[in-house]
Amino acid sequence: MNLARPLPRFVRTKESAGAIRYYWELPTYYKKLGCTLHKEHDCALGANYEAACTAATTLNGLFDDWDRMRLGEPPKPKVEIRAGTVDWLFKTYKASNDWKERVSARVAPDYDHMIKVVSDAVGKSGIRIGDRMVTSITPVVADKLYARIRSTPARKGKTERPRTAEKIVVFCRRAWRVVHRLHPGLFIQGAQGADEAPVWNPWEGVAVRRRKKATKPAATREQVYAFAWGAIKIGQVQPAAAAVICFEWLQRPENVLAGYVTWTGYRSKDHPAKIRIEHHKTGEMVLHPLEETAEGETVLFYEEAEQVLSHLPKLGTGLIMKPGRTEKHVAQVWDIHAMGRHVRKLRELLGLPDTFTLDACRHGGMTELEEAELTDGQGRALSAHKSKAYEGYAKRTEKRVLAATRKRYAHVLATQEVAESPAPIEPPVKRKQRAGNDHEN
Repeated sequence: MNLARPLPRFVRTKESAGAIRYYWELPTYYKKLGCTLHKEHDCALGANYEAACTAATTLNGLFDDWDRMRLGEPPKPKVEIRAGTVDWLFKTYKASNDWKERVSARVAPDYDHMIKVVSDAVGKSGIRIGDRMVTSITPVVADKLYARIRSTPARKGKTERPRTAEKIVVFCRRAWRVVHRLHPGLFIQGAQGADEAPVWNPWEGVAVRRRKKATKPAATREQVYAFAWGAIKIGQVQPAAAAVICFEWLQRPENVLAGYVTWTGYRSKDHPAKIRIEHHKTGEMVLHPLEETAEGETVLFYEEAEQVLSHLPKLGTGLIMKPGRTEKHVAQVWDIHAMGRHVRKLRELLGLPDTFTLDACRHGGMTELEEAELTDGQGRALSAHKSKAYEGYAKRTEKRVLAATRKRYAHVLATQEVAESPAPIEPPVKRKQRAGNDHEN
C-alpha cells in the first residue's frame, strides 16, 4: 500500500475519509531559526503519491537553499528548473504559442527584463520568487510584489517606477492565465466564485495605483525633414529614410526596420503610382497613392519624401537594410535597438529634442491626420487601425484646439442670438363677458 512507499524528507501521511493524504512538515527546530517556507507554500500535498513526491522535492530543494544561506554557503547551482515553480512558469510561457504569436521581437527584451525583475525578487525567507512554487504566490504576495517593484526605482533620481510595476502586473496576469490553461494541475485547485477573481491567478484584481499617463511625443514635419536631410548630408541615409517612412506612411518602426517596405512595393509595375505599406501588428496592407493626375496636371503627394528615398541604395529586398561589413557580406535587416542608438546620436548632432525617435515620427504623422480634421474612417484607412486605438494617437495640439474653439464659439454666438432676439408680440386676448355679470343700472 501507499504506507510502504518511501517518503521524501519532511513528508508525513494522514488518513482522511478512507484515503492517504500527504503533508510536508517543517521541523520546529528550523521554524525557530527563522525558516518561513511552511508559511509561504502550501504544505498539503494531496492524495496522489507521485504529485506529492514532486512537490516535496521542490520544497526540500528550497529548504536546502535556505539552509545553505543560513550557514553562509552559496546556493547550489541549478541544473534544471523544477516543475511548478515561478521560473518554470515563465519558461513554459516563453515556449507557448501565445508568446510566439503575441510577443514581437521589439518588446521581447522588455518582457525578459520583467521576468528577471519578478523572478529575482527575494522574500523575507531569503528565497527567490522564481524558486518558489506557483501555488505559493497568493493574491497577498502579488500585491506585495507590485508595491515593492513600484517603490524601488532602478534609475537615479527616481522615487518610484509605476509604469514598470503596472506592466509587470499585466504581463504576469497573462503568463499565469496561459500556463494555467496548459498545466492546470500545478495550480491551486477548487471551485471559483462567479464574481471572484480566480484563486489560481493571483494577479487578477491587483489594485494598480492610478497615474497620469504621459502623452507620447510627436515629431513635427519640420523636425522629421530637418533630421532626414541632416542625416543624408553626413551619409546616414538609412535612418533618414526610416524617419520619413514612419512619419508619412505611418508604419511602425519595427516593421520599417524588419524590411516590410520593399522595393517591389514601391512604384511597382502593378501599382506604379503607389507604395505598399504592410502593418504586421494588424495584418493590414495599405496602398498609399503617391500622385494624382487631374485635367492633365500631376500632383505629387509626397514629393519631398520621395526625394529622400531617392538617396537609398538597393541593398536587398527592403528599402531599409543594414549594409554588410564588406562587399561579400549580404545586407541584413536593422536591429531596432541599434537603429535607436543611431537616431539618438544623430538627433544630438542635429540639435533636435531628446523626444525625437522613430516612434515619435510615426506619432507625428498620426497627429497630422488629426490636424487635417479627417474623419475617423479616413484616419483608419491611412493608418490601418482596426479599432478605436486610432483615437489614442490624437494629440491635443494648438491647431486642433483652435479649430475646436472656433466651432464652439460659433455655437455660443448662435445660442446667444436666439436668446437675445425679442419675443414676438402676441395680440391681446379678449375676455369674454360672462352671463349674469352685467352691471345693474
